[in-house]
Amino acid sequence: MAARAGAGAGGDDDVPLLDDLMPWSVRPLRTGRQWVTAPDAASLRARWARLLRAEGAERELLFRPTRSRTPQTPVAALPGQSTSTARFARESGPCPEPVRILHGPFDEQWLIPDHRLIDAARPELWRVADGHQLFAVEHGYVPQDAGPALSVTALLPDGHSPAGRPGRIRPLFRRPGGLEPNLAPGLLGLLRARHGDAVTAESVLAWIVTAARHSPAGCVVPLPADTERWWAGVELGRELLWLQLRGARGGERPRLPGGRRPYVRAALPAAPGTLEYDSDDEALLLGTGRISPVPAGAWEFRVGGVRMLELWFERRAATDGADGLEAIRPRDWPREWTSELLELITVLALLAELRPRQQALTDGPQLTTGDLRASGVLPVTATARRPASVLDHQEEGPDGQFALL
Repeated sequence: MAARAGAGAGGDDDVPLLDDLMPWSVRPLRTGRQWVTAPDAASLRARWARLLRAEGAERELLFRPTRSRTPQTPVAALPGQSTSTARFARESGPCPEPVRILHGPFDEQWLIPDHRLIDAARPELWRVADGHQLFAVEHGYVPQDAGPALSVTALLPDGHSPAGRPGRIRPLFRRPGGLEPNLAPGLLGLLRARHGDAVTAESVLAWIVTAARHSPAGCVVPLPADTERWWAGVELGRELLWLQLRGARGGERPRLPGGRRPYVRAALPAAPGTLEYDSDDEALLLGTGRISPVPAGAWEFRVGGVRMLELWFERRAATDGADGLEAIRPRDWPREWTSELLELITVLALLAELRPRQQALTDGPQLTTGDLRASGVLPVTATARRPASVLDHQEEGPDGQFALL
């Protein structure tokens, strides 16, 4: 097979699309009502309790009905969840246990996992979400965006994009238990023939995290023709994955070296209303509170042109304009949010430091889309773009009936 320079120097026309390398993808979740997600689980339980205290027209108003969901909509349970399937208008029980999700890139929040409250929950994602699964989430394309093209999480992602058109969610495996990699048929065999039998689905994902970049046609992934560069990129990708997973799957949580770790230098106020960055002192100012050191790379880390630290803070800062159930939120800044902020600063700082190494590894001879066609990897079959049948048990349908699937 002839290895060519590909699009590294002149464009992305012959660089494989992520859509072809990981062909099964799912659209982002659409909740339909913002009150079902929150940065803290306690607020969700309080919102549920307030909703159930309401009756009739008030309950419907607080619910915020849409064409897809009203308190009278019959809905099946989400896979893996034991929530009621009775119509919500008749609900009187406790709040389902909130689940941790990734709300857009780098923002871990909570969701009430009740299908009756979510317009488009994407049940096919819930069916394959387990202790083996990882999700690659594309970031929407924005011209001149120098940030990462995708992120990876072990949590269920909602696929929210901070700016631009939302990308797709791509599970690494098509079936629970880490079975059937979501890779183009023949891709693993091609890469093993060139780079050795040690190539696995996880190492392919590690390379994708290292090399993926934006293009107007979608996320593209240069594939190296030389084995040394492949394994260097996989090694770097594993480090990137470790940072983004934040200790999931039994790994250690990321930490900056001693002397560079961010600490609270001045106590945060009960309700910090502003966020500023002091570049001279490398300090993050939350009202009268102060956290340092905060590397400039963490402060300037952007996705879709949006600073991640600013967006994270805006979603938690007190807002006078919130109404309905969304107005139920912590009165004072929870201690847990400060811990999460310190970890986010650490993750973004370390990711920013790795960006130059990522860019260096994408130069050199590449396997092009033409090479993949010649090897029979492309075009991808229609079956590979559809979810696999993973039902090994009955799922409860609306009003307690078992779904016929």
